[in-house]
Amino acid sequence: MLFENTIVGPIHSRRLGSSLGVNLLPLKHKHCSYDCIYCECGWNKESERQPMQYSTPDEIASQLEQRLQALVASGAVVDSFTFAGNGEPTLYPHYPEVVDVVIAMRDKYYPSAKTTLLTNATQLFRPEIFNAVHKLDNPVLKLDCGTPRMRQLINRNNDLGCSWEQLIDGLVAMGSDGIIQTLLFDGTCDGEIISNIIDSEFIPYIDLLKRIKPKYVMLYALDRATPEKSLRKLTVDELEQYSQRIKKEGIETKVYG
Repeated sequence: MLFENTIVGPIHSRRLGSSLGVNLLPLKHKHCSYDCIYCECGWNKESERQPMQYSTPDEIASQLEQRLQALVASGAVVDSFTFAGNGEPTLYPHYPEVVDVVIAMRDKYYPSAKTTLLTNATQLFRPEIFNAVHKLDNPVLKLDCGTPRMRQLINRNNDLGCSWEQLIDGLVAMGSDGIIQTLLFDGTCDGEIISNIIDSEFIPYIDLLKRIKPKYVMLYALDRATPEKSLRKLTVDELEQYSQRIKKEGIETKVYG
């Protein structure tokens, strides 16, 4: 499922409340440094032949302001201004500039709302991106496993991404200002067993969380159709069991089933 608009919603989010989405990426086109086997936007290859066209920061600002004026007039609630959409938001060429635009719009129209980014964190090694992300209230940073091998099986990092070492360094540098999001599941893909809940993955994953020291961890389960069809959705009880293992290390953890 791809977003066909730059400004989306607000929609109800199980994690963020009433979320107004800001999709900086090409409409009807996925653009990402990962090709996750569970991505609701589908495989990257399905978008490879589409033209790469971005809205300008001025166009985004104009569309956002028009939408906010209408929402305020209708009495709508906005809890979060959320950078998300058709891939990895921080790949947008003018991302730092747009962060400033969105923060200014939030302050003007919904000053009590949070600014949120859903990111795979592969661009945090770039200083200009790290600094821009650090301005946000809720940098939600993906970490799905404990080893580089499983990362490649699950997330399929590509040439737009970063090394495993750069990824972890960025997460550690963000520290308690960042929120770690992890989708727990198991299944198979291309004949390989893929799981981030087995001890050989979950134990080193917890060790990484102890290094990162995030604000808290979001554990969640599959919620929408995935391009790889053999993945198993965990129950809330299962999520809670893994959550307890993290909490034992003194790290706040929230579960979203």
